[in-house]
Amino acid sequence: MAAKATSPAIELDVGGRTVRLSNPDRVYFPAHGWTKLDLATYYLAVGDGIVRALRDRPCMMHRFPEGLSGEKVHQKRVPYGAPPWLQTVRLHFPRWNRTADELRVTELASVIWAVQMSTVEFHPWNVRAADVDRPDEWRIDLDPMPDCDFSRVRAVAEVAREVLAELGMVGFPKTSGGNGLHVYVRIVPEWEFRDVRRAALAFAREVERRMPSHVTTTWWRRDRPTDAVFVDYNQNARDHTIASAYSVRGVPDGTVSTPIRWDEVASVDPRTFTLATVPARYAALGDLHAGIDDTAYRLDVLLEWAARDERHGAATPPEPDDADE
Repeated sequence: MAAKATSPAIELDVGGRTVRLSNPDRVYFPAHGWTKLDLATYYLAVGDGIVRALRDRPCMMHRFPEGLSGEKVHQKRVPYGAPPWLQTVRLHFPRWNRTADELRVTELASVIWAVQMSTVEFHPWNVRAADVDRPDEWRIDLDPMPDCDFSRVRAVAEVAREVLAELGMVGFPKTSGGNGLHVYVRIVPEWEFRDVRRAALAFAREVERRMPSHVTTTWWRRDRPTDAVFVDYNQNARDHTIASAYSVRGVPDGTVSTPIRWDEVASVDPRTFTLATVPARYAALGDLHAGIDDTAYRLDVLLEWAARDERHGAATPPEPDDADE
């Protein structure tokens, strides 16, 4: 069998760091011919935004060593041989009584290093390295079931915004890069994962009460209406991650989880945000999540709602197990 042809490695200057990119012409997205270099060029174009989304967070890397046509690798640990300037954060996995040193992005060079390691998707935790047990980010994941039209996702997002406003909170929406929408809210890092998840469930139940024909919070997937939006509070459980803002997704069209304005929700088509189109949008609009760290909110009212629901017999589903580490 003939060996695969490889292109010469190149060196990229990223904020004063030299990052070597091997096989820059390797095709990662066969449907469009986009290469490893195209992927690196994309992340360079949205540099401030992707660093803001990942900064100081433990980050799982979704790697595709042979491109999308090959195997996908979910990698927690930074491999041996990483450059000495690369930062990591140590996490403990109680179920396995093991630790992992995960990527900790502190600068754009660490993102491009991850691309060199064949990373396409970045999946950060909702905590910072300073305290890996207390989230500072509450994630509202609007996940449509198989028969749910995207118009319902839009409608649910608007109601979620109304509830947030009543709580005195501002959320930052983005596309998921798939079929749903996400809304992120900065919170005071005072509560552990269990209580953040309880608060997220109380919020989801309030949205469900206002839109019972559109929304479900049912625990078992098999029991959910197939045309409903699941408000997935489990994304706030320990070791549950979703693609960050500006992360490319490992799908044929290279869609991107893209920050949007609230006035775009009613008409947004997530399929238009790709590795090829988002750089121009970013150049024109800047990072729409640039103000996300300006204000951190408290969960006291939501935890009061959770206690009220529990008193009235609404059980809190068991927490998901830690992902297999």
